[in-house]
Amino acid sequence: MTALFNQTFGSGDPTLVLLHGVGATGGAFKPLIEKLAAWPGKIVVPDMRGHGRSPHARHYGMGHHAADVANLFAKDEPIHVVGHSMGGAVALVLANGLYGVNVLKVSAFGAKETWSADELARGAAFAASPVRWFDTRDAAAERFLKVSGLFGHIALNDPVADTGIVAENGRWRLAADNATVSAAGATCGQFAAAARSPYQLFCGGRDPMVTVAELKPHDPNAFSIGECGHNPHIEAPDEVAAAILKWHLA
Repeated sequence: MTALFNQTFGSGDPTLVLLHGVGATGGAFKPLIEKLAAWPGKIVVPDMRGHGRSPHARHYGMGHHAADVANLFAKDEPIHVVGHSMGGAVALVLANGLYGVNVLKVSAFGAKETWSADELARGAAFAASPVRWFDTRDAAAERFLKVSGLFGHIALNDPVADTGIVAENGRWRLAADNATVSAAGATCGQFAAAARSPYQLFCGGRDPMVTVAELKPHDPNAFSIGECGHNPHIEAPDEVAAAILKWHLA
């Protein structure tokens, strides 16, 4: 089990947990957190294993991620979980009742449902590739912002950009372990089928990774967020916040 770096915003109950996608950090939720002022309790935002300010690990399976997140909370502690992309899959895994936390409701958005052979091959190649180094902090920060979907929404000098990069011996690299993509191939539907908690599924209206039609067999009420791509929490945080508040506080 990996001890995760995490931040808490606000206080009290209920607890809302935000789980980021591959290559991102908890910092990717900055635009969304700013729109969740109406959440009545605390918001807990970890960096997943192998990402940001959390340690790298040997394994990056969804169950490993779920166990790490569960370890942030007391046994049977009630939590609401929202996850983007890979984080959405992890949120659904947490809801299967096997991790010792009481998941009240889940929102999973942008969680991938189908994988092509080419996508899996490219993922495997990237997982095995060497670290890419950058000569300047800004070059590394720009790459992180692009990988996480924050480019154009967060300035290069914003502290959020520093959550996804590491300096070593006068050079910079992304903080994320390339091997974190090795979990590619897992599907939203697989984990939704085993979830014991109520969940809602959604995606951006123009998400190139998953469509509402792919989600509806697992959630007949699945919906899309406007003309957004894969990162509606960054592109349309108002709408995503409204969807979260409506579902989780009902």
